[in-house]
Amino acid sequence: MGGFVILNSTKHLKETVKESRKYGFTDMKNSLGQALSITLFGESHGPYIGVVMDGLMPGITVDQDRIRAMLLKRRPYGDISTARVEEDAFEIVSGVFQGKTTGTPLCILIPNRNVDSSVYEAVRGPARPGHADYTAFVKYHGFEDYRGGGHFSGRITAALTAAGAVVISALEAKGIYTGTHIRKLGTVADREFETGEQLKQDLISLSGKRFPVLDEEKAALMQEEILKAKAEKDSIGGILETVVTGLPAGLGEPWFDTVEGELAKAMFSIPGIKGVEFGDAFSRSSGYGSAYNDTFENVDGNIVTRTNHNGGVNGGITNGMPVVFCTAVKPTPTIGKAQETVDLFTGENTVIEGKGRHDPAIIHRVSAVQDAVTALVIYDLMAVRYGTDWILSF
Repeated sequence: MGGFVILNSTKHLKETVKESRKYGFTDMKNSLGQALSITLFGESHGPYIGVVMDGLMPGITVDQDRIRAMLLKRRPYGDISTARVEEDAFEIVSGVFQGKTTGTPLCILIPNRNVDSSVYEAVRGPARPGHADYTAFVKYHGFEDYRGGGHFSGRITAALTAAGAVVISALEAKGIYTGTHIRKLGTVADREFETGEQLKQDLISLSGKRFPVLDEEKAALMQEEILKAKAEKDSIGGILETVVTGLPAGLGEPWFDTVEGELAKAMFSIPGIKGVEFGDAFSRSSGYGSAYNDTFENVDGNIVTRTNHNGGVNGGITNGMPVVFCTAVKPTPTIGKAQETVDLFTGENTVIEGKGRHDPAIIHRVSAVQDAVTALVIYDLMAVRYGTDWILSF
C-alpha cells in the first residue's frame, strides 16, 4: 500500500503538470534575479556544476583571485568538515574579455573530480531523513540524479559562490560591504558586530577567515562543539548574521519586491537555511513599540536612526542604515545514527544509517555562500533602482 500511495501521488502530479503546461506554465525554475539573472546547473556527482550570469554591465573587473578566495572559504577543511574536498578549479568560458565583463552572459564552469557514487548506488531506495530524496523523487518522477543529492546538493553552492564573488568586488568599489559571521553555534555565541566606522573593519576582517567569527576564542569553542557532535555520530547547526553597509535609502518596493522578501527568497535557496530574521524581529516583537521603533535624527545633514532594530529596512525599502539579518542553519541531515524512513520503491518502512562523506556542521561553509547570495541580491536591487549600468553613475 505504501508504494501505491507514492505512485498515486506521482501520477496526480504528472496530471497537474500536464494541465498547467496547456497554459504556458512550467515546473522548471533554477534562476534568480530581475535585472541580473543567475541560473544554476549541474549535479553533485555530474561532470560539472556551473552558473550563468545574464545582465551584468560591461566593464566590471573580474577579480579571479577574489573568486578563488571565496571558494576557499566555502571549501571543507579539517575534522570539522566532510572528507570530500574539491579543488574548485573554475573556468570562465564566456562573458569576460581581457579581464572585464563584456555585458553578455557570463558562464562559469567548475568540474567535479573527487566523486564516489558507490555509497549512493547501494542505498537508492530509502529516503534520507532531512534530505530532498522523497520530494525530488515525486517532482522528477524518479528520473532525478540522486548521487550525492544531485541538483539539491550543497555542492552546487560552489557555483553560486563564484557568481557572488564576481559582483562583490564591484560592490566594494562603490563602498558597499557585506560580511557574515557565526552568531551562535550550539551553546557558544560570538561577540556582536561593532558600530560606526569599526563595523567596516569587522566586515573586512571576516572576508579573510575560513572560520568566520569576530572573537577568535569563540572559534575554538565552536569547533569543539562540532567535534563533539561528530564523535557522537551526529551533527550541529547554528545562526549566521549578515550585515551590508554603504547602501543608499530607497532600494526595494513596498509590497511584493521588498528588500526583506528578495533577500529571504534568495537565502532560502541555500541548502540548510530554515529561517530568516531581519534586525531584532524575533527578540523584540513581543515587546513594546517604544522599545522597537528606531527614532530618527539629522547628523551633519544625513538622516539616520539612533538604533537599528528594524535591520535597515522600513516599509520594505532601505532607510540608509546597515541592512542586518540572521539565518538559521539546520544541522547537517546526514548523520551516522540509525534513522527510520521509507523505501521509495517498495513503500516499506525501513532503517537507514548515514554513509559516505558528510559534514558534522556546514554553518562555517555556508557563511561564504550567504555573502555571495547577499551580494547578488544587492547588485540586482541597485540595478533595478538605478539602471543596469548603475555602477557608472552611482
